[in-house]
Amino acid sequence: MTIDAHHHLWRYTQAEYGWIDDSMAVLRRDFLPTDLDHELAAANIDGAVAVQARQTLKETRWLLDLARTCPAMRGVVGWLPLADSHIEALLDAFIDDPKLKGLRHVVQAEPAGFLDDPAFNRGISALASHSLVYDILIFERQLEETIRFVDRHPKQSFVLDHIAKPRIAAAELEPWRANVLELAKRENVTCKISGLVTEADWATWTPDSLQPYLDTVLEAFGPSRLMAGSDWPVCLVASSYTRWWDTLRNYCAGLSETEQAAIFGETATRIYNL
Repeated sequence: MTIDAHHHLWRYTQAEYGWIDDSMAVLRRDFLPTDLDHELAAANIDGAVAVQARQTLKETRWLLDLARTCPAMRGVVGWLPLADSHIEALLDAFIDDPKLKGLRHVVQAEPAGFLDDPAFNRGISALASHSLVYDILIFERQLEETIRFVDRHPKQSFVLDHIAKPRIAAAELEPWRANVLELAKRENVTCKISGLVTEADWATWTPDSLQPYLDTVLEAFGPSRLMAGSDWPVCLVASSYTRWWDTLRNYCAGLSETEQAAIFGETATRIYNL
């Protein structure tokens, strides 16, 4: 079974999606389950994991509601206010929904040191007992902070989104590479191969420009801790959905069938309990 481990859905409004600037005008429309179904079929993908794009309880409820009627949505990574003193009660209110697989916070938009916050860390400590994954969304400059954060929670399952957003457009490998190799020593961390094209030059990226970054995460995590995702529709600023999947499949063509199966579905299915 092939899984897109990372996509978004939204009903577009300028107020709620102010980060979509003029350079990303292709994203200024609704992206709903019917659109998702079309893309999955075109790329021969069996199912997908929807990830929050707004930090509201309304967003989490909306995605879960959609997942009940959209078979392709195998799971949801939502948002809850993890630093809230009532996080346990909030978790209890959502945990019975079988499509809720994990939570995420947009840490890339937070100031340095956010992952050291005691209140946020208390919220993370509550997740393991509920068997929820935590998706880590950061820029590469936040990797050292992330390593400290992960070390506080050895029993928590973490997924690193978008390979930690290295500076692909600038063709910079370090210090991202060294920090990713260090983070990957923690066996409770897996990694999504997603979001690369939007960190590259949108107009001129090639498979060769992505290869050093793909090589690094393959070395660091191995196929059994990698999962393929599209970051659709955000990827559309730099690539069609099918072009991204063709690129990744071509890169993985030299791997064994077992290794490819892990990257393209089995890792996501195992980690998110799809």
